[in-house]
Amino acid sequence: MFERIAGWAYRRRWLALAVWVLVLVAVSLGSQAAGARYHNDFSLPGTESQQALEALRESAPAQAGASVQVVLQAANGLDAHRGRIDPMLARLETLPHVTNVQELQKSRDGTVGYATLTLDGQSQDVPPEDVRRIIDTAQDAAGDGLRVELGGDAVRGAQEAAGGAAEGAGLLAALVILVLMFGSLLAASLPIIIAVFAVGSAIGLVVLASHVATVADFTTPLLILVGLGVGIDYALLVFSRFRSELLAGLPRADAVTRALDTAGRTVFFAGCTVIVALLGLVVLGLGSLQGVAVAVAATVLVTMLAALTLLPALLAVFGARIERSVQQRAAKRAHRDGDRWRRWSGAVQRRPWLAAVLPTLALLALTAPLLGLRLGFADSGTDPAATTTRKAYDLLSEGFGPGFNGPLVVVVRGDQQAATAAQEALAKADGVAQAFPGGGSTVIVVPATGPQSPETTALVDRLRTGVLPPVAARTGATFLVGGSTAAVVDFSGAVGGRLPAFVGVVVAVSALLLLVVFRSVLIPIKAALLNLLSVGAALGVVTLVFQRGWLGEQPGPVEAYVPVMIFAIVFGLSMDYEVFLLARMHEAWRRKPDPAAAVTEGLATTGQVVTAAAAIMVLVFGSFLLAPDRMLRQFGLGLATAVLLDAVVIRCLIVPAVMQLLGRRAWWLPAPLARRLPVVALEHE
Repeated sequence: MFERIAGWAYRRRWLALAVWVLVLVAVSLGSQAAGARYHNDFSLPGTESQQALEALRESAPAQAGASVQVVLQAANGLDAHRGRIDPMLARLETLPHVTNVQELQKSRDGTVGYATLTLDGQSQDVPPEDVRRIIDTAQDAAGDGLRVELGGDAVRGAQEAAGGAAEGAGLLAALVILVLMFGSLLAASLPIIIAVFAVGSAIGLVVLASHVATVADFTTPLLILVGLGVGIDYALLVFSRFRSELLAGLPRADAVTRALDTAGRTVFFAGCTVIVALLGLVVLGLGSLQGVAVAVAATVLVTMLAALTLLPALLAVFGARIERSVQQRAAKRAHRDGDRWRRWSGAVQRRPWLAAVLPTLALLALTAPLLGLRLGFADSGTDPAATTTRKAYDLLSEGFGPGFNGPLVVVVRGDQQAATAAQEALAKADGVAQAFPGGGSTVIVVPATGPQSPETTALVDRLRTGVLPPVAARTGATFLVGGSTAAVVDFSGAVGGRLPAFVGVVVAVSALLLLVVFRSVLIPIKAALLNLLSVGAALGVVTLVFQRGWLGEQPGPVEAYVPVMIFAIVFGLSMDYEVFLLARMHEAWRRKPDPAAAVTEGLATTGQVVTAAAAIMVLVFGSFLLAPDRMLRQFGLGLATAVLLDAVVIRCLIVPAVMQLLGRRAWWLPAPLARRLPVVALEHE
């Protein structure tokens, strides 16, 4: 199959190029015409916070919509500025999607106050341009000592953060590494072209899909992040094998065919592993996460297809010039690089226990902070200091206490006597600053701690299991603890509860695929354990930086989406390098069953490619640390760290050391199992 694909793309080069250009142009024009319809769905049917929201929609629909806080501050007191404040609030009430403007509430000293605007839908349902109109109208009243800032999820979503130069920086860094590796700008450009075609097509498809499925608004930058890294990675693996075959003396057309029939199989297998891991997220049933997983999986699929069909066509068009460059400059360097990696492999194989144990202990040390991982969602308290939402958050904390930024909404299904009894019990509970009627059948509970504090999470559990059940038994009423803070607690708990099953399924499926491909029992076990170790170490680093505030980051919980997405992506990418390295070892083993020589030859032929591909991925992923969005920075750091550790520590140290220790046992497969397993070869016979 891979020979036929390569032969078709090589012979029909202009047709293959035309098809890809037409696909890219068609989906780009179609997506621009249709426009994006992203929608963040953080609902979890069946959770108590979701039940509270649904009950509120039934009993008091005006209170079920999202809210915006207009926060005001004046050193000489807000009463001195009523001539500005009252007309501004009146204008806000006439704006689209504003259903109600509550009366101004002031702090005890009268210098800080807020007015709550109730919207006619959840924050993701209100168009950003209408929210920005609310922001502009409110801030027009600022001046003469009066500050006006705005808070709320709708405002956070509508803030126009300056876009980082992440994508451009990543591509430029990748191009520099490829030029240094191949010594030719033309050769170095081919993997970049593959990535751009694949990512451009995938973005258009995802924009179109947002009209028929739930796709979160952070999907596009995430698929760019993954698509660029994976696209360059896959094209580099195939192109590197093509160059090796040229150096071995094969004609250009045969070199393309052989590259697709060897490295192409590896790319196909590795891409399928990433896709399986990502699609495993769909079964978690976590709202927007399903759309994100499918979108990123589609990006990997398009990238894989581009590496298998577009790259052979480009090699047919530019092959003569590339071949001259390879023959002139690459032969001596390839031989020199191979010798360098053989010496490195020899040093590792002479002291395999040292090379295996010390790096493993270091990775376990990096994994340790993961034991204290706290999931959640960033709120205004982790926004950049210059944003209006962060300023509003700080002013509310200053004037009314830290818990005021994340109040709990207790929905009462019962009479007024039950609501009063609940309010009295809630006001006396440990960790509650105040509890007051919220209108209708609700009680507003203000925690004594901030919304991201572990004490607030414990308070939600305590209210549900300890404070409210006795009141419910005494009054016969039902109480539901909801609000945005409770919803975050429920979502994080759902992710944490379903994560072990998801990890188990992905690891089992990946190990089964490796068992079939390499016909070995110990290799899949080793690969699964080492891949889990690299993911754990990467998430440990994310925990240190973003949860504990290392390197100057604002401390806060790790985004609930991040661990599952990083695991799915990194586990698949780690399998790329595992398969690529082991495939070359297996080739050497089949030619000559000498386990030590197979390890040496496998590392010598793949070491440069794996480290170059990893360096490109680290720079592409790491460039997203420039992004203004906290979630994207967490993804960038986690993915870059995982790839760096996997390529440098695991592939260059632990894997050759473990393979040396296993010896012939590495390729052992019980005879009864060997007879039942299908034969799926990564190498050309």
